[in-house]
Amino acid sequence: MQVVTVDIGGTHARFAIAEVSGGRVVSLGDAVTLKTAEHGSFQLAWEEFGRIVGSPLPKAAAIAVAGPVGGDIIKFTNNPWIIRPALIPEKLGADNYVVVNDFAAVAHAVAQADCDHFVHLSGPKENLPTTGVISVVGPGTGLGVAQLWRDGAVYRVQPTEGGHIDFAPIDTIEDAILAGLRKRHRRVSVERVVAGPGIVDIYEALAMLEARPFTPRTDRELWELGTSGEDSLAAAAVDRFCLSLGSVAGDLALAHGATGVVMAGGLGLRIKDTLVRSGFADRFQAKGRFEALMAAIPVKMITHPQPGLFGAAAAFAQAYQV
Repeated sequence: MQVVTVDIGGTHARFAIAEVSGGRVVSLGDAVTLKTAEHGSFQLAWEEFGRIVGSPLPKAAAIAVAGPVGGDIIKFTNNPWIIRPALIPEKLGADNYVVVNDFAAVAHAVAQADCDHFVHLSGPKENLPTTGVISVVGPGTGLGVAQLWRDGAVYRVQPTEGGHIDFAPIDTIEDAILAGLRKRHRRVSVERVVAGPGIVDIYEALAMLEARPFTPRTDRELWELGTSGEDSLAAAAVDRFCLSLGSVAGDLALAHGATGVVMAGGLGLRIKDTLVRSGFADRFQAKGRFEALMAAIPVKMITHPQPGLFGAAAAFAQAYQV
């Protein structure tokens, strides 16, 4: 069965046609990326995709959206589109559909992607376990967190708000980072530190510790300067980010009772090599009496080029068992 799979963010909406069978994704066609600002509604973007394809679209839709999916109306933070799920059959001509959170879609992708779409980060160099819980963690604009439970071919995805648990510093440098963030936020969650924009606060906290003057920079600039090694202070901020991310990922694995962990998201993939060389693994395992337990957990990075599209299609295939 063919299904139109869609991954909608604030700036871009990606479309593709997937083939699903037996509750799984068999194939995923080439992605078409449209700018949300250039289309007045989701329906109009859907119709544009149809024109690009040049043939009638399948009457099935798998839609991943960046944000909450409950309720009668889905609104987006960074684009003016709205989606009324009840009107999808009428507006899109889709007899069957699913709408999932974008990070839930990533967890579905983790469940169904082949082993060659994962690279090793830390822990035992073995495939992810086929039974038990896998924690899926994605540093991006925010920090996405989901649980994936599976028992062989059977699996369930549980979206969470794990990115909003409290940040817990474990050394004096993280104490300083937390102190700086508390000047602006009554409560500091982990995504204030280990999501992409957090690099700015880490950088400024390190500059204060070093008593060094600094030029305010965007998070994009700091990631480029830090990963290239062009700026030593930015490089130190990237190293600190990796340490803190290791701590947070380990905490989530403990809380979930995870037997495997998968890092996801565009930022995670960009800093993959840096993560491997950093203290991420040491911090992930540094859980006191549970260090041996943590050392036995394989940690991977998903490298699928379109996990949102693939995962939305996987969610559809699971929901309808087609």
